[in-house]
Amino acid sequence: MTAPIRLAVLGAGVMGANHVRVAKSLEGIELIAVIDQDIDRAAACGGEGVQALDDMDSILDQIDAAVVAVPTALHFSLASQLIKAGKSVLVEKPIALDLDEARAMVDAATQAKVVLAVGHIERFNAAVAELPRLTEEPIHIRAERISPYSPRISDGVVMDLMIHDLDIVLSLVGPDAEVVSSSASAVKHRSESEDIATALVGFSNGVSASFTTSRLGQQKSRTIEITEADAVVTADLLRQDVTIHRMSRHEYLADDGVRYRQSGVVEIPFLETRGEPLALELKHFCDCVRDGTRPRVSGDDGMRALALAQRIVSDLVFAGVAK
Repeated sequence: MTAPIRLAVLGAGVMGANHVRVAKSLEGIELIAVIDQDIDRAAACGGEGVQALDDMDSILDQIDAAVVAVPTALHFSLASQLIKAGKSVLVEKPIALDLDEARAMVDAATQAKVVLAVGHIERFNAAVAELPRLTEEPIHIRAERISPYSPRISDGVVMDLMIHDLDIVLSLVGPDAEVVSSSASAVKHRSESEDIATALVGFSNGVSASFTTSRLGQQKSRTIEITEADAVVTADLLRQDVTIHRMSRHEYLADDGVRYRQSGVVEIPFLETRGEPLALELKHFCDCVRDGTRPRVSGDDGMRALALAQRIVSDLVFAGVAK
């Protein structure tokens, strides 16, 4: 029987607690410790049989890998310490505060020959995972992500929410597609950072992408729509389903254009891999640690998404503010 991956979770906040819950439920993972500056919170998060610590020094020789689910400002220092100790790391998104930190983490992981994965969880959504198989030559990609307001989040919506869709689109346009143009606008309403943001991005392969993100919605919405020459592929990330629309016929029924008729085909493909994305992500990470394989969302992928997010933040023009 294969030995389990011995795992620590750094951070006992919302995401850390979710990783702890999932780690406890998955075969092939042994949760060793929960680490948080608030040791009481770490103990409550980890529960019986899991060490609760306020630093990782004492357990580095007891673990194979760790999840870093702490504020972004701490990603670089903690992940670097783990990598230096020869431990594989799954770091939550965004990978780091800036590209210099991200590049240093990627280089360190390469040198140490450990796995560095980034927690862009939507890549493990069944609908998103199937999109490369269901699309061939995108012309335009439209991403919309709407959420109700949460005072818990201090980051603007680009780094907090839109970055998920940036990563998805970058994975769809391919690794060789470079960003050649971008523009963005935003609104501040309930916080000091942007609450609503829209962006338009052009790529060197001719694909364009538009992004709309808001945390002022009344209900959640997560959709990706891909326009191709003969079809429109729509993924609903909340329902985890995909619909393909193909137009077969359209015509006006009178010379004056009063009546119009169209007919088309709607395809609903079967999605092979369903389940909780976080569980699929954590299992995949541990499989990569065990097998030494490249993760679906690598450090390079995380760095690419961060670079585009930073570019969009720098492009933002706020409504009511002269540029």
